[in-house]
Amino acid sequence: MPSVSRRYATGRSRFERPSGRADVELAGPVVLMVSGGADSTALLVLAATSSLDIDDGRGRARIARERLHVLHVNHGLRGLDAEEDEEFVRDLAARFGVPCTIRRADVAALAADAGDNVENAGRELRYAEANRLANELCAALGAPRASARIVTAHTADDRAETFFMNAIRGTGASGLSSIPRRRNRIVRPLLDRTHEELCDLLRMRGIVWREDATNEDTRYLRAFVRHEVMPVVRARNPRVVASLATTCDILSDEDAYLTALSARTLRELCRHEAPGALVLDAARLAATEVALARRVVRQALLAVCPEARLEARHVAAVLGAVAAGEGAVTVPLGVSARVEHGLLTLLARAAGPEPVSAWLEVPGRLGLPGGRTLTARVLPVPHGTDPVARARAHGLEWAGESVLLDAEAAGVDPARGGRLWVDAPRPGEVLCPLGMHGQSKKLSDLIGESGLPVAARPLVPVVHASPTGPIVWVAGVRADERARCAPQTRWLLELALHRGE
Repeated sequence: MPSVSRRYATGRSRFERPSGRADVELAGPVVLMVSGGADSTALLVLAATSSLDIDDGRGRARIARERLHVLHVNHGLRGLDAEEDEEFVRDLAARFGVPCTIRRADVAALAADAGDNVENAGRELRYAEANRLANELCAALGAPRASARIVTAHTADDRAETFFMNAIRGTGASGLSSIPRRRNRIVRPLLDRTHEELCDLLRMRGIVWREDATNEDTRYLRAFVRHEVMPVVRARNPRVVASLATTCDILSDEDAYLTALSARTLRELCRHEAPGALVLDAARLAATEVALARRVVRQALLAVCPEARLEARHVAAVLGAVAAGEGAVTVPLGVSARVEHGLLTLLARAAGPEPVSAWLEVPGRLGLPGGRTLTARVLPVPHGTDPVARARAHGLEWAGESVLLDAEAAGVDPARGGRLWVDAPRPGEVLCPLGMHGQSKKLSDLIGESGLPVAARPLVPVVHASPTGPIVWVAGVRADERARCAPQTRWLLELALHRGE
C-alpha cells in the first residue's frame, strides 16, 4: 500500500541489547501483535510469564524477556475507544516489563486511496508495520532478519471462522486450509487454544481486556460467521472447532506440497520472463494434470500482476485457451493471456518492455529486466581440442542459452579483455545468422521466426561488438556467423543468458 508512509506517525522503538551482553549473540526479536482484546492480551501474558512454541527450533519454551517487543496499531476508526485501547496496551506492556511501540494510521483514508475495504486495509497495514518493526529491531540487535518472529494471537476459533468465511466466498485448498501455523516469520502459537480458554486464563489471573464493539456488527463477514453460523454448527457438533483444526492442518500440509510442486513446474515451463510478462510452454502445460495446471496458471498470473483479482473462472478460461491451442483471455486489473505458436503469453497491460542499453564487461555480468543476467568470459582452447566441435557441443548442451564464439572475431582482446554493447533489437538491423553460410537476414525476421510472441520480442538482448558495431549474439536465439569458431580459433568467448528464478 504505497500511501501508508504518509499517513501514520511512528512511536519510538526501544529495543536495545542488554548491558553486559555485547559479546553474546542473541536470538532475533519477537514482535507481539497486541490489539487489547482477550486473545492478544492472553498472548502477551503467556509470552511474558509462560512458554510458547514460536517455531524457532526450541519447541515449547520460555522466550527470553529481551527478545519481546509489543506492537499496537491504532487504526483511527473508533475515536475515544481506539485511544483507550492504545493506552491499555501501553500500560499492560509496562506491567510485564515489555517494550511497546505504537503506530497510528488513518485506515479509512488508506482504504479509500487503495479502493479496498477497511478490514483488508487494516490487516495489510498491521502486517506491514510488524515487518517494518521487526526489521528495525533486527538492525538494532545485529541479528539476521530471518531470526525475527512476528507473533499473532489467532486461536482455534479464528481458524474455524476463517474456514467458513473462505468457503462462503468460494475458494480452493489454500483458502480452506485457513490460517497457517506459520508463514515465513509470522507464527501463531495459540491456534490449538480456543477463545474461551484464553478468557478463562485471564479471569483466573484477574486480568481484564478490551472489547471491540465492531466485533458484534454482523455486517462484517467474520462477525456474521461468529454470531450467526458458528452457533448453528456447534449445536450439531460441539467439537467442530477441534475437528476443523485437524482438517485445516491436513489441507495446509497438502497445499504446501502442491504449491512447491506447481512452483517447480512453472519454472520448467517458463520460456521467457520479463517485468510484467511471462511466456510458458503451452503444449506441456496442456499435458499437465489439471489440478497442477490450475495452480501453475494461478501462480503465473500473480507473478505477472500480484494485484490481479483472480477467480476460478479466470484460471479456467486460460486453461481453456491452452487446451484449444489458441485464444485470448483478459483477467481483471489488466492481465492478458494469449496462446499462439505453442506458447502461453501472460502480459500485464500496464507493463511495457524495458529495453537494455549497457556495456557488458568481459569478463563480467550484466543484469537484465526480469531477474535475467548476461555473463561473458574468455577461455583458452584446450590443447588438442577442436574448437568448432567444442562450440557445437556447447550450444547443444545449453540449448541456445549459452554460446562459444571466437573471442578475437567478436572484437575481444584475449589478453586484456574488453567489453561488448548490449541493446534492444533495432529497426532495420541485419546480421548473418550462424548456419546460413554468410547470408544476411533482418534481425526482426530472425526474432519473429524464433516463435517468441510479439510482446516478448522487444525484450530480447542483442549483443554487439560496439554501440555501432556488428551483432555478435542475439541472446537465446542465434549467434552471428562472423563470430563463429573456426579451426584456427585460439580463444573462446563464452556468452550466457541466465533466466531469473
